[in-house]
Amino acid sequence: MLSRKLNQQLGKPVKSLTGWLLTKFFLWHNRVLEENAVKLAEIQPDDTVLELGFGLGLGLQAAAPLLTGPRGKLFGVDYSEYMFTKASERMRAEIESGKVTLFNGNIMAMPLPDGCVDKVYHCNCYYFWPDLKAGTSEIHRVMKPGGLMVTTLRHSSNKKVALLNVFLDENWKPKVYMEALRATGFTDVRMENKQDNKITFQAIFATASK
Repeated sequence: MLSRKLNQQLGKPVKSLTGWLLTKFFLWHNRVLEENAVKLAEIQPDDTVLELGFGLGLGLQAAAPLLTGPRGKLFGVDYSEYMFTKASERMRAEIESGKVTLFNGNIMAMPLPDGCVDKVYHCNCYYFWPDLKAGTSEIHRVMKPGGLMVTTLRHSSNKKVALLNVFLDENWKPKVYMEALRATGFTDVRMENKQDNKITFQAIFATASK
């Protein structure tokens, strides 16, 4: 019961004491992963970029300044109303300027047209999707041909969390996610070990082939 509740909070944090504690955890644990996902996506000034599961908005905060061109645009989708509110507060100026648009909704059915996104990035997100292939298929739908998708994670940490039965299925495993990417139209799917400030993490790359 406890592990299921924690899984629900991690996948969709709500405003509560647990949600507040998770906010502090995300600030500490996710910053390196978020910022490196943005860096590895190699965002260009006029790109259209999408972050999945943006949480507190740390990745949004890192990506927005890179979109200096007149066509540069940043979208974000997060299932948690609590995180949507927190990120909207963090990105208020960029949202008001029209550079950033955030959605509180399901990654499985994003309010974006086909083939509109150049780069997609996310971290610590896909483990909680109920259907990986449905999720990767939707990502593929909104991406332009040749678009780059980047996921960052700390596999060693995830294995420890998995031992606590917080993940309720096998979706947390990188190989399962990579198989879903390949099955839904992505090519050049690979995982690389990276390091930043003595923190070792993994990055999964995939190209939208259409």
